[in-house]
Amino acid sequence: MAEKSSGAAGAAGRAPAADRPDMVRNVVLVGHSGAGKTTLVESLLAATGTIQRPGRVEDGTTVSDFDEVEVRQQRSVNLTVAPLVHNGIKVNLLDTPGYADFVGDLRAGLRAADAALFVVPATDGVDGLTRMLWEECAAVGMPRAVVISKIDHQRADFDEALTACQDAFGDGVAPLFLPVVADGGVRGLIGLLTQRFYDYATGSRTENAPGEYQEQIDQYRGDLIEGIIQESEDETLMDRYLAGEEIGLDVLLSDLEKAVARGGFHPVLTTGGGVGMAEVLQLVTQGFPAPPEHPMPEITTIDGKPVTDIACDPDGPLVAEVVKTTSDPYVGRISLVRIFSGTLRPDATVHVSGHGLADHGHEDHDVDERVGALSCPLGKHQRPVPKAVAGDIVAVAKLARAETGDTLSDKDRPLLMTAWSMPDPLLPVAIQARSKADEDKLGQALGRLVAEDPTLRLENNPETKQLVLWCMGEAHADVLLDRLSKRHGVEVEKVELRVPLRETLGGKCQAVGRNVKQTGGHGQYAVCHLEVEPLPSGGGFEFVDKIVGGVVPRQFIPSVEKGVRTQMERGVLAGYPMVDIRVTLYDGKAHSVDSSDMAFQIAGALALKEAAAKVPVLLLEPVDEVCVLVSDDHVGAVMSDLSSRRGRVLGTEPVGTGRTLVRAEVPQLEVTRYAIDLRSMSHGTGTFRRSFLRYEPLPSHLVDKVTA
Repeated sequence: MAEKSSGAAGAAGRAPAADRPDMVRNVVLVGHSGAGKTTLVESLLAATGTIQRPGRVEDGTTVSDFDEVEVRQQRSVNLTVAPLVHNGIKVNLLDTPGYADFVGDLRAGLRAADAALFVVPATDGVDGLTRMLWEECAAVGMPRAVVISKIDHQRADFDEALTACQDAFGDGVAPLFLPVVADGGVRGLIGLLTQRFYDYATGSRTENAPGEYQEQIDQYRGDLIEGIIQESEDETLMDRYLAGEEIGLDVLLSDLEKAVARGGFHPVLTTGGGVGMAEVLQLVTQGFPAPPEHPMPEITTIDGKPVTDIACDPDGPLVAEVVKTTSDPYVGRISLVRIFSGTLRPDATVHVSGHGLADHGHEDHDVDERVGALSCPLGKHQRPVPKAVAGDIVAVAKLARAETGDTLSDKDRPLLMTAWSMPDPLLPVAIQARSKADEDKLGQALGRLVAEDPTLRLENNPETKQLVLWCMGEAHADVLLDRLSKRHGVEVEKVELRVPLRETLGGKCQAVGRNVKQTGGHGQYAVCHLEVEPLPSGGGFEFVDKIVGGVVPRQFIPSVEKGVRTQMERGVLAGYPMVDIRVTLYDGKAHSVDSSDMAFQIAGALALKEAAAKVPVLLLEPVDEVCVLVSDDHVGAVMSDLSSRRGRVLGTEPVGTGRTLVRAEVPQLEVTRYAIDLRSMSHGTGTFRRSFLRYEPLPSHLVDKVTA
């Protein structure tokens, strides 16, 4: 696998097809923004003849980054598929965004793939987000390899980058090749197993590597062989090696391929300046597992009963998953689908199931739909294919109800795949339509965005009367607003987010509500005497009837309570609902003709307003429990920051190795932008969750600010 010759395959413009699952490889590229994932995809496509020449991110000419936002920002914000063919094997390269705001597309790529290439630049090393994703892949046993990119950069340092990878990713990470750098560029690669030199400048292969690299070769080669032998199924191999026996190259290559496919060994390759493409292709096609070797996701019936008889078989029942949805006003909805079992054909009727994402605005649904045309996407181009077998990835047109995360199955045997893990969006952005015409189109456009993006949550807050987009971060919000404008023709603007406060009374008092009006005809007459007092936090509302002697007729006592409740909902100071009070009706007056239900409702409301004029009215703010998971290096900064937000740190506890969970109580007013601030403090590695606890009095120095 490691050092065999490459062969270009796949003609430009022709859709690669796979008839068998074992002839497919699904590989996701993972790495931080700017690591070189998209550039690597371009180079691999060019090396196999899929495209004539590689494009450049800076020029906006790459296959993967074809979206207007990506071209303008010069970074990936979408999951895209770039298929190629090498030595008869179809490879679906899944290019993912490297910025934390677009982790939804990244996780979709991990779900659709059977193996991962972690791209680490030789100039910058490993960031915290890449380290976390490596741990996620390790937890599910996904095979992984590392590509050290940009080796031709003037600041590139292979040894330093390799050390960073080994420190970050742990055991089983070892290089297969050593780059030879000369005259400011990459001259070629030294195969550490064969010790042969591949001179890319002349296209020649020599048996002897340059002498100045021999010390490095000996060091890296010994570590590589020991790493391969440790993962070997032959338990005698290590003893033979330590005894001085020369282990055959064929044995080492065979064990290497098996160890990579099992996820026990993680080879390191090197690319840059056109170097290393053949080696990457050989690793992907011969070291990474085919779909039948990858465990199936959990599958159930619609009512939740486990299904265990599904395998990656083209002749089996259809089970597929929508890993990404895009919609266009002119083209319509296109679903990127990974086939896990069965064969998908154009014009077939399938069952579409979506469950488990109701909290993100995706209500559960089950519906039969007819599949449109099938195509093999290459950037913005869709190339028709006659079918898609188990293990392959295909674009499906005209699935009107299918959303990201939905399951496609046979209509006669509906099935459901367990949804993949998705982080909660924690940055609220309040928006409003710019004009009446925009307001008319806004609902439909937002519905399409929610169907495309499981990390977006839409909230129409009934208290603040605001439309709120819950996003992953500022970049995510900006892309969503850009799509509303450019793709759907809806102009919106951000407005200041309102946090739903509450009001309560600061003391006990008595008040009279008088609603006496004589208009010549049927008048209004209602008088009620109330005693109003605050309750402890969380006490809610209590209404006490202490009327004696029938001074307020029994049928009008509920009317007084209704009037008080109505006024509580409206508030008495700043328009926020009132909570935590006890209202006692102890006296009143009525008229035999002019008293009515509505008259006493008005009297009850007036009495509450009079009480609010006699005693202080307190504003209450919501307080959340905030749990922050962060690396040990940033615990001090996080705790200090939470305290500066009027938070109370409750404690910390270790989670795994090198991470700590910080628990605190923090007012909601102070955490509306915490998703952005935490990312900055923790260099993208910190995560948090929040849940409502209670209401507490708002400090006096902030009252004017929120009531202005």
